[in-house]
Amino acid sequence: MVVCGDDGLAHRLATELRSVYREQVVLVVPPSRRTPPQPMAGRARAASAALFGRMVTAVNRGTDGSDDTLVPDERVMEAAEPSEAVLADAGVDRAAALALVYDDDETNIRAALTARRLNPRLRLVLRLYNRRLGQHIEELLDQAAELAGHRDGHGGHGGHGGHGADIATTVLSDADTTAPALVATALVGTSKVVDAEGLLLRAVERRPPRPGEVADPGLCTLALLSATSNDPAGAEGSEDSGDGPQLLPGAEAVAAATGRGAVVLEQVSYSGPALPARRAGVMPFASLFSARLRWSLAGLVAAVVALAVALILVTDDHPLHAIYITLLDLFAINEPAVDAPFGQQVLQLLSGLVGLLLLPVLLAAVLEALGTFRTASALRKPPRGLSGHVVLLGLGKIGTRVLTRLRELHIPVVCVEADPEARGMAVARRLRVPVVVGDVTQEGVLESAKIHRADALLALTSIDTTNLEAVLYARSVRPDLRAVLRLYDDDFAKAVYRTLRIAHPAALTRSRSVSHLAAPAFAGAMMGRQILGAIPVERRVLLFAAVVVNGHPQLEGRTVAEAFRPGAWRVLALDTAARGDTAGAEPPGSGLVWDLPATYVLRAGDRVVLAATRRGLAELLGRRTRSPR
Repeated sequence: MVVCGDDGLAHRLATELRSVYREQVVLVVPPSRRTPPQPMAGRARAASAALFGRMVTAVNRGTDGSDDTLVPDERVMEAAEPSEAVLADAGVDRAAALALVYDDDETNIRAALTARRLNPRLRLVLRLYNRRLGQHIEELLDQAAELAGHRDGHGGHGGHGGHGADIATTVLSDADTTAPALVATALVGTSKVVDAEGLLLRAVERRPPRPGEVADPGLCTLALLSATSNDPAGAEGSEDSGDGPQLLPGAEAVAAATGRGAVVLEQVSYSGPALPARRAGVMPFASLFSARLRWSLAGLVAAVVALAVALILVTDDHPLHAIYITLLDLFAINEPAVDAPFGQQVLQLLSGLVGLLLLPVLLAAVLEALGTFRTASALRKPPRGLSGHVVLLGLGKIGTRVLTRLRELHIPVVCVEADPEARGMAVARRLRVPVVVGDVTQEGVLESAKIHRADALLALTSIDTTNLEAVLYARSVRPDLRAVLRLYDDDFAKAVYRTLRIAHPAALTRSRSVSHLAAPAFAGAMMGRQILGAIPVERRVLLFAAVVVNGHPQLEGRTVAEAFRPGAWRVLALDTAARGDTAGAEPPGSGLVWDLPATYVLRAGDRVVLAATRRGLAELLGRRTRSPR
């Protein structure tokens, strides 16, 4: 396995492949002594650079005895960019998979095209932020691999099913991988969530049932928790606190477990306040003109009507003709009533006076309407009566994805961003989301976002100290606020979480590292599967993958009960949309069947969604495992 990257995700991914899947890894990173072109954001990133330097030293020493230790034939390469010579030196022509996780999309695409030319049968995993471009790149690289396979006489297709997935191209984004977990934290207070074919699922921690009670199993039981009653970090504690967690337990283990909490899978639902419905593309009349201008227009219309009625009474003229004459007098385009009766002359003078008053009112109406249309695409301010909303700090890559997911669920959001040119500003304007432009560390910015009436705070800026300062200040304003902060380093995130939980035991606080949440999905994709997501269980991780049954003897021809391997993998749902039928099990429009009977026989054409441990996924894929020497 070859991993190329320039940030913490590359290091986390290499560790994941070594310690879990026992793969030979070549890590290609920028030179540690190279001065970066721009300063790192926050002390945690500088500390990570120093940690990387120590990691290279430890690797060169070749120490053994730990799961994370490199074996002698694994190495770290230093290169400024993944050029053709660097990829060839890393052994891409002999590698099984290549992960390109640079922070720049163009660098990843250029290296992927080069690697596909060097090794047409190479499994590629790309980190791209642009999802639409990622789809086109994935199709292009898979087509190139298929054509190369036909020329070589191997055939096959780089799809996600069967053994043809060995040459598949998978495009992932750390923002898309972590956004569902952050959204679920804002909704229901948990980051243990996975997006399965458009359905947002969460892992719920259930307390041990009391004697005589029957616990709700949800969709299924994912894990039995360890005994963490003496651990200040509770359910987020380490595996050393009591018995470790038991992942994917069997029915007998669940029935025999007493005094242990469980993690069950259920669908995410939101019961909080929603934004008021609005008609798309229709501008209400009241928003075009102010109340004072509307009253002025109404007064002028009433004056015109009164003049027309008076003209009818004075001249005994037809109503329509009288209105016509009044309008001509109003706009001063009628002949002077020199020889007309005295009453008609007075009415003509009054009409001219009303016409003079009408001109500035019409000009004001035009200016107000123009200003309204100009500000329709501008940033909105939080409404006065807003409450029960989510305050989102930072509209970068992660913040923009989280904002989109929150609005898809019709959840009220107020964003805070210091940079008016941030990439998420255009998304906020399009979604008509209120945005407060200002530095969150300055006094009054969070108050402008109505933090005292919010339900949750998501601090997702790229600066760790800013996120931490915002959460601490929000805690002083509202101690029971649900808070989630993004931190660069996973160890720092765990330490912050433990401290905040001890200081505020009644509040819900989560601190997450993006690389910690994204690395398992990238590692699983390098093994050749389409990973849907990952859910952390204490300090371990459960993966959710969509697998085609064909080519897997552990699944094909077996019933759902026979295919279940406790502690390794478990079939959760059947994707009937991939097979082309629904079998009457689900309503139209839904492709996942969750209530599969235990006697259902898995066929070769079936595509199933399963939960698996990282070691279980490696075994299911038929990969060889090696122990460190």
